[in-house]
Amino acid sequence: MVNPAEGAAPRVSVIIPNWNGWELLRPCLESLRQQTYRNFEVIVVDNASSDNSAAEVRAHFPEMRVLALGHNGGYSAGCNAGIYAARGDILVMLNNDTEADPGWIQALVEALDRCPEAGSAASRMMIYRDRSIIHSAGDLYRRDGSADSRGVWQPYGPPYDEERYVFGGCGGAVAYRRAMIEAIGAFEERFFMYCEDVDLNWRAQLAGWPCIYVPSAVIYHHLSATGGGALASYYVGRNALWVIVRDYPSSLLKRYWRSILASQWRIARQALRAIRGKAARATLRGQLAGLLTCWRWLGARRAIQAQRRVSDEYFESILE
Repeated sequence: MVNPAEGAAPRVSVIIPNWNGWELLRPCLESLRQQTYRNFEVIVVDNASSDNSAAEVRAHFPEMRVLALGHNGGYSAGCNAGIYAARGDILVMLNNDTEADPGWIQALVEALDRCPEAGSAASRMMIYRDRSIIHSAGDLYRRDGSADSRGVWQPYGPPYDEERYVFGGCGGAVAYRRAMIEAIGAFEERFFMYCEDVDLNWRAQLAGWPCIYVPSAVIYHHLSATGGGALASYYVGRNALWVIVRDYPSSLLKRYWRSILASQWRIARQALRAIRGKAARATLRGQLAGLLTCWRWLGARRAIQAQRRVSDEYFESILE
């Protein structure tokens, strides 16, 4: 691992946003110490934790950088702070509730070297407590405006053991080229958390930066150990609508708007059936917030769509 005090810029910067996650963060950082690839730095971005995370990292992992923010800006702002401070040409986002296989960084770097046209590389994320089950083999996006993880809850094996292009990488363990981020912009911080990676994947694809899924780049994930529940339901409900408004091409909206409406109504109907639950009510609040605020993104939509470099036929080939 490159020591920042030595002055030489690393090729890879691993950026870990953290909020009150020291107990999970420590084994995550230990796994990075075991990486076979060594030309990288680690930046822990602490979102104003109250569990002394920043001091613990400095004490136990002095070779790693700590950015202690004055407030909790969420996942997107935490990642962006790390991106702006990073020195590497490959920017790797990593959740704090993960542990990396020793060859993880090496596999991501080699994949990007093999595929110079790719703007990002998606990891194979496995369930921490059952390491034969997939959490994400890259991300997918459906024509009905819903996002999901490829292979989620499936046992590892064909077709998820094959390297291939996918819609995007899960933000919990993904490598981005700095050149791509400079071209399309970093995470949209107003998303706060959830779907900010879907938005970035859309912007990358629109601008002609594909994503390669790398099954040999293995991460073990605890699953929403520092998030989830009603909080996640609200942000997913809201931000999924924001993604559609910001990113979904107009030509495809004309073709699939009925499917998109049907999908949103299906989500709302399921929430209404479970209305006594906090997560269900949060989903409905999120959908309502998304509807009431989607007009704010019209200017951003024009700018995003102006960067489009690929055809409808290409999107038909990558959407589910």
